[in-house]
Amino acid sequence: MAYKGTEKPDYEELLERVRELEEKLKQKEHGNREYKSRLFEFIFGREEHKEWTMSLYNAISGKAHKNPADIMINTMEDVVYINMKNDVSFLVSELVSLYRTMDMYEQQSTLNPNMPVRGFMYAGKLYDKFMYTSKLHRYGKKLLPLPIPKLVVFYNGEDEVEEEVILRLSDSFKEEIRKAVRARDEKLTPDQVEREVMRLYKEADPDIEVKVRMLNINYGHNQEILRSCKPLKEYAWFVERVRENNMPDAEGRRVGIEAAIDRTIDEMPDEFLIKEFIVANRAEVKDMCLTEYNEAEAYEMFKEEGREEGREEGREEGLKEGLETGVFSTLTDLVQKGLLTIEQAAGQAGVNVAVFKQKMAVYAS
Repeated sequence: MAYKGTEKPDYEELLERVRELEEKLKQKEHGNREYKSRLFEFIFGREEHKEWTMSLYNAISGKAHKNPADIMINTMEDVVYINMKNDVSFLVSELVSLYRTMDMYEQQSTLNPNMPVRGFMYAGKLYDKFMYTSKLHRYGKKLLPLPIPKLVVFYNGEDEVEEEVILRLSDSFKEEIRKAVRARDEKLTPDQVEREVMRLYKEADPDIEVKVRMLNINYGHNQEILRSCKPLKEYAWFVERVRENNMPDAEGRRVGIEAAIDRTIDEMPDEFLIKEFIVANRAEVKDMCLTEYNEAEAYEMFKEEGREEGREEGREEGLKEGLETGVFSTLTDLVQKGLLTIEQAAGQAGVNVAVFKQKMAVYAS
């Protein structure tokens, strides 16, 4: 959530929040994990509720399969793949479709154009795991039968986005070319730049493409999908209701995010499929929601501080420098404190992991 108010965001305030989060992590049974579960994963990635996973799969694929046993959840655990964890992934049996699929689902509350890069990295790890468990030999002479990959991002942030957006890895390749074209000739118009980018991209003929389907699941969007998957609709309602309960009143006062979560849980209609599960795991649900909220708030606070620093310097260069200093130093702090993985921080910053590691070397304390 973006920082709102007349008072300038305080760096010490953020550091205090980081310290509080760090202490909460230490108190958890699995406090040394580098990745904390999200509510989306908590609902849709559990063996005991695979019927909800099946319902989500049906809504996305347009199928109407009934047997959750034909889904095998294989979400990567960061204990094995350090800094590499997706929200929900599963294999769908050929009994559901003529062929098997490997579905990789991510929930995002901030816009991230780099999801195809992450999807590419996730897929490589998951296929490696699949071939090992299936005893498939990658160096053999026989062509390997592999499940069809399906990558979906469920977006429920506050930025306005279309109902459905297709993100492609090739956009990153084009951005690399675009950067080179602009550096070579700064006098080109935007149209001329884009024509040159497309010419060079076609000439380069990249050998890899990844497509990610991003769906806006904010309450009221993609209503057909939400109607088709009751747990997803209820999850979308929950996220929206927390936001509403945390909105300031006429005098600008807020109840606070923790109270907003409690109120939302209490307000959940009895007919909700996920209510009993949410109420039974109230403390863990609150912890997950608070962690996601605090991470997003910390990031947005420092974006705003960076903008303020730039405004005070009164020049565009100052704005860019302030933004970079605020964003990267904060994200570096969060990584060092164990509140974000390097991959998560890189995604928040809109850069790849290699670039973020270079920035960390600059901003690390």
